[in-house]
Amino acid sequence: MNKNDLIQMCLITKDAIETYPFKDKTYDEYAVIRHKSNNKWFALVFYLDEKLCLNLKCEPLDSAILRDNYEFITPAWHMNKAHWIKVEIEKCPLDLLKNLIQNSYNLTK
Repeated sequence: MNKNDLIQMCLITKDAIETYPFKDKTYDEYAVIRHKSNNKWFALVFYLDEKLCLNLKCEPLDSAILRDNYEFITPAWHMNKAHWIKVEIEKCPLDLLKNLIQNSYNLTK
């Protein structure tokens, strides 16, 4: 999966939009997926150490369980570690990834 495929996977409803709030800054390649209706983020698509990654909102207890069970899910890069997780895309099963995206969307709507 490439970055554009991942972004399309995150655009799960008409309320989900792709934005680039860091244009003209160091992080201009970071895609922020947010709700059009309330402007809240629910996903951040980026490369870290040449790996495609996705930060997603997650309940703290669920986050701890996911990190304990999957080596490709870690505390989110550059965000609140209790409420956000980072997923390495190439290692994550597609069904789990879709569920994590949907959960993040639901938590922020």
